[in-house]
Amino acid sequence: MQSIHSLRQRPLTVVSEVPKISSMRVLIADDHDLVREALASFLQSEGVVEVVTVPTLDDAIRNADESGSFDLVLLDYNMPGMNGLEGLDRMIVANDRRPVAILSGNTSRALAEQAIRAGAAGFVPKTMSSRSMVSAVRFMAAGEIYAPFNFMQSAEPSTSTLSQRETEVLRGLTEGKSNKEIARVLDLQEVTIKLHVKTLSRKLNAKNRTHAAMIARELNLI
Repeated sequence: MQSIHSLRQRPLTVVSEVPKISSMRVLIADDHDLVREALASFLQSEGVVEVVTVPTLDDAIRNADESGSFDLVLLDYNMPGMNGLEGLDRMIVANDRRPVAILSGNTSRALAEQAIRAGAAGFVPKTMSSRSMVSAVRFMAAGEIYAPFNFMQSAEPSTSTLSQRETEVLRGLTEGKSNKEIARVLDLQEVTIKLHVKTLSRKLNAKNRTHAAMIARELNLI
């Protein structure tokens, strides 16, 4: 089985092979309004001629069927109707096998490897800077495979790296409980829960409690 580490980008030495930003058509499919708007804004500010945004996989497939295939489709991994990576295959077919990449709020090496082995043009963390996002879009639209290798070398978090108490706190986060509610359930001080959340965020490489909960769900840590 081919490792993600062998899928490094080829140098873009022939400029003519890279689609011009001004002629690109990009479809962004994500069920979070703010994410769609932010990504679309990034690309439009760089001159992408057409950025279409939709909230579901079915909408994405319908749009590709009705308006023709896109230079690149960015597909949210956790979007309604995706069923894991099954939605990726459906979208690749609907987009006439032109590039389709996976978007995710969790920079998981295991998920990135699975997505690319399943045919994704790349794996794009939602936390990427606007400049990096535009570069990744151009790269994938050119037919290359993209993955942020800065995190591909790191070990995956697992329940073995978490204490029993941290796992209990993480479960509370995934259930949408506040620090105060988690403290009440575990019979602890709220300040103690805050410390556990800070430690969890560090161990999971999460930006905040919501991101930590997202990572826990995607990696089945709870």
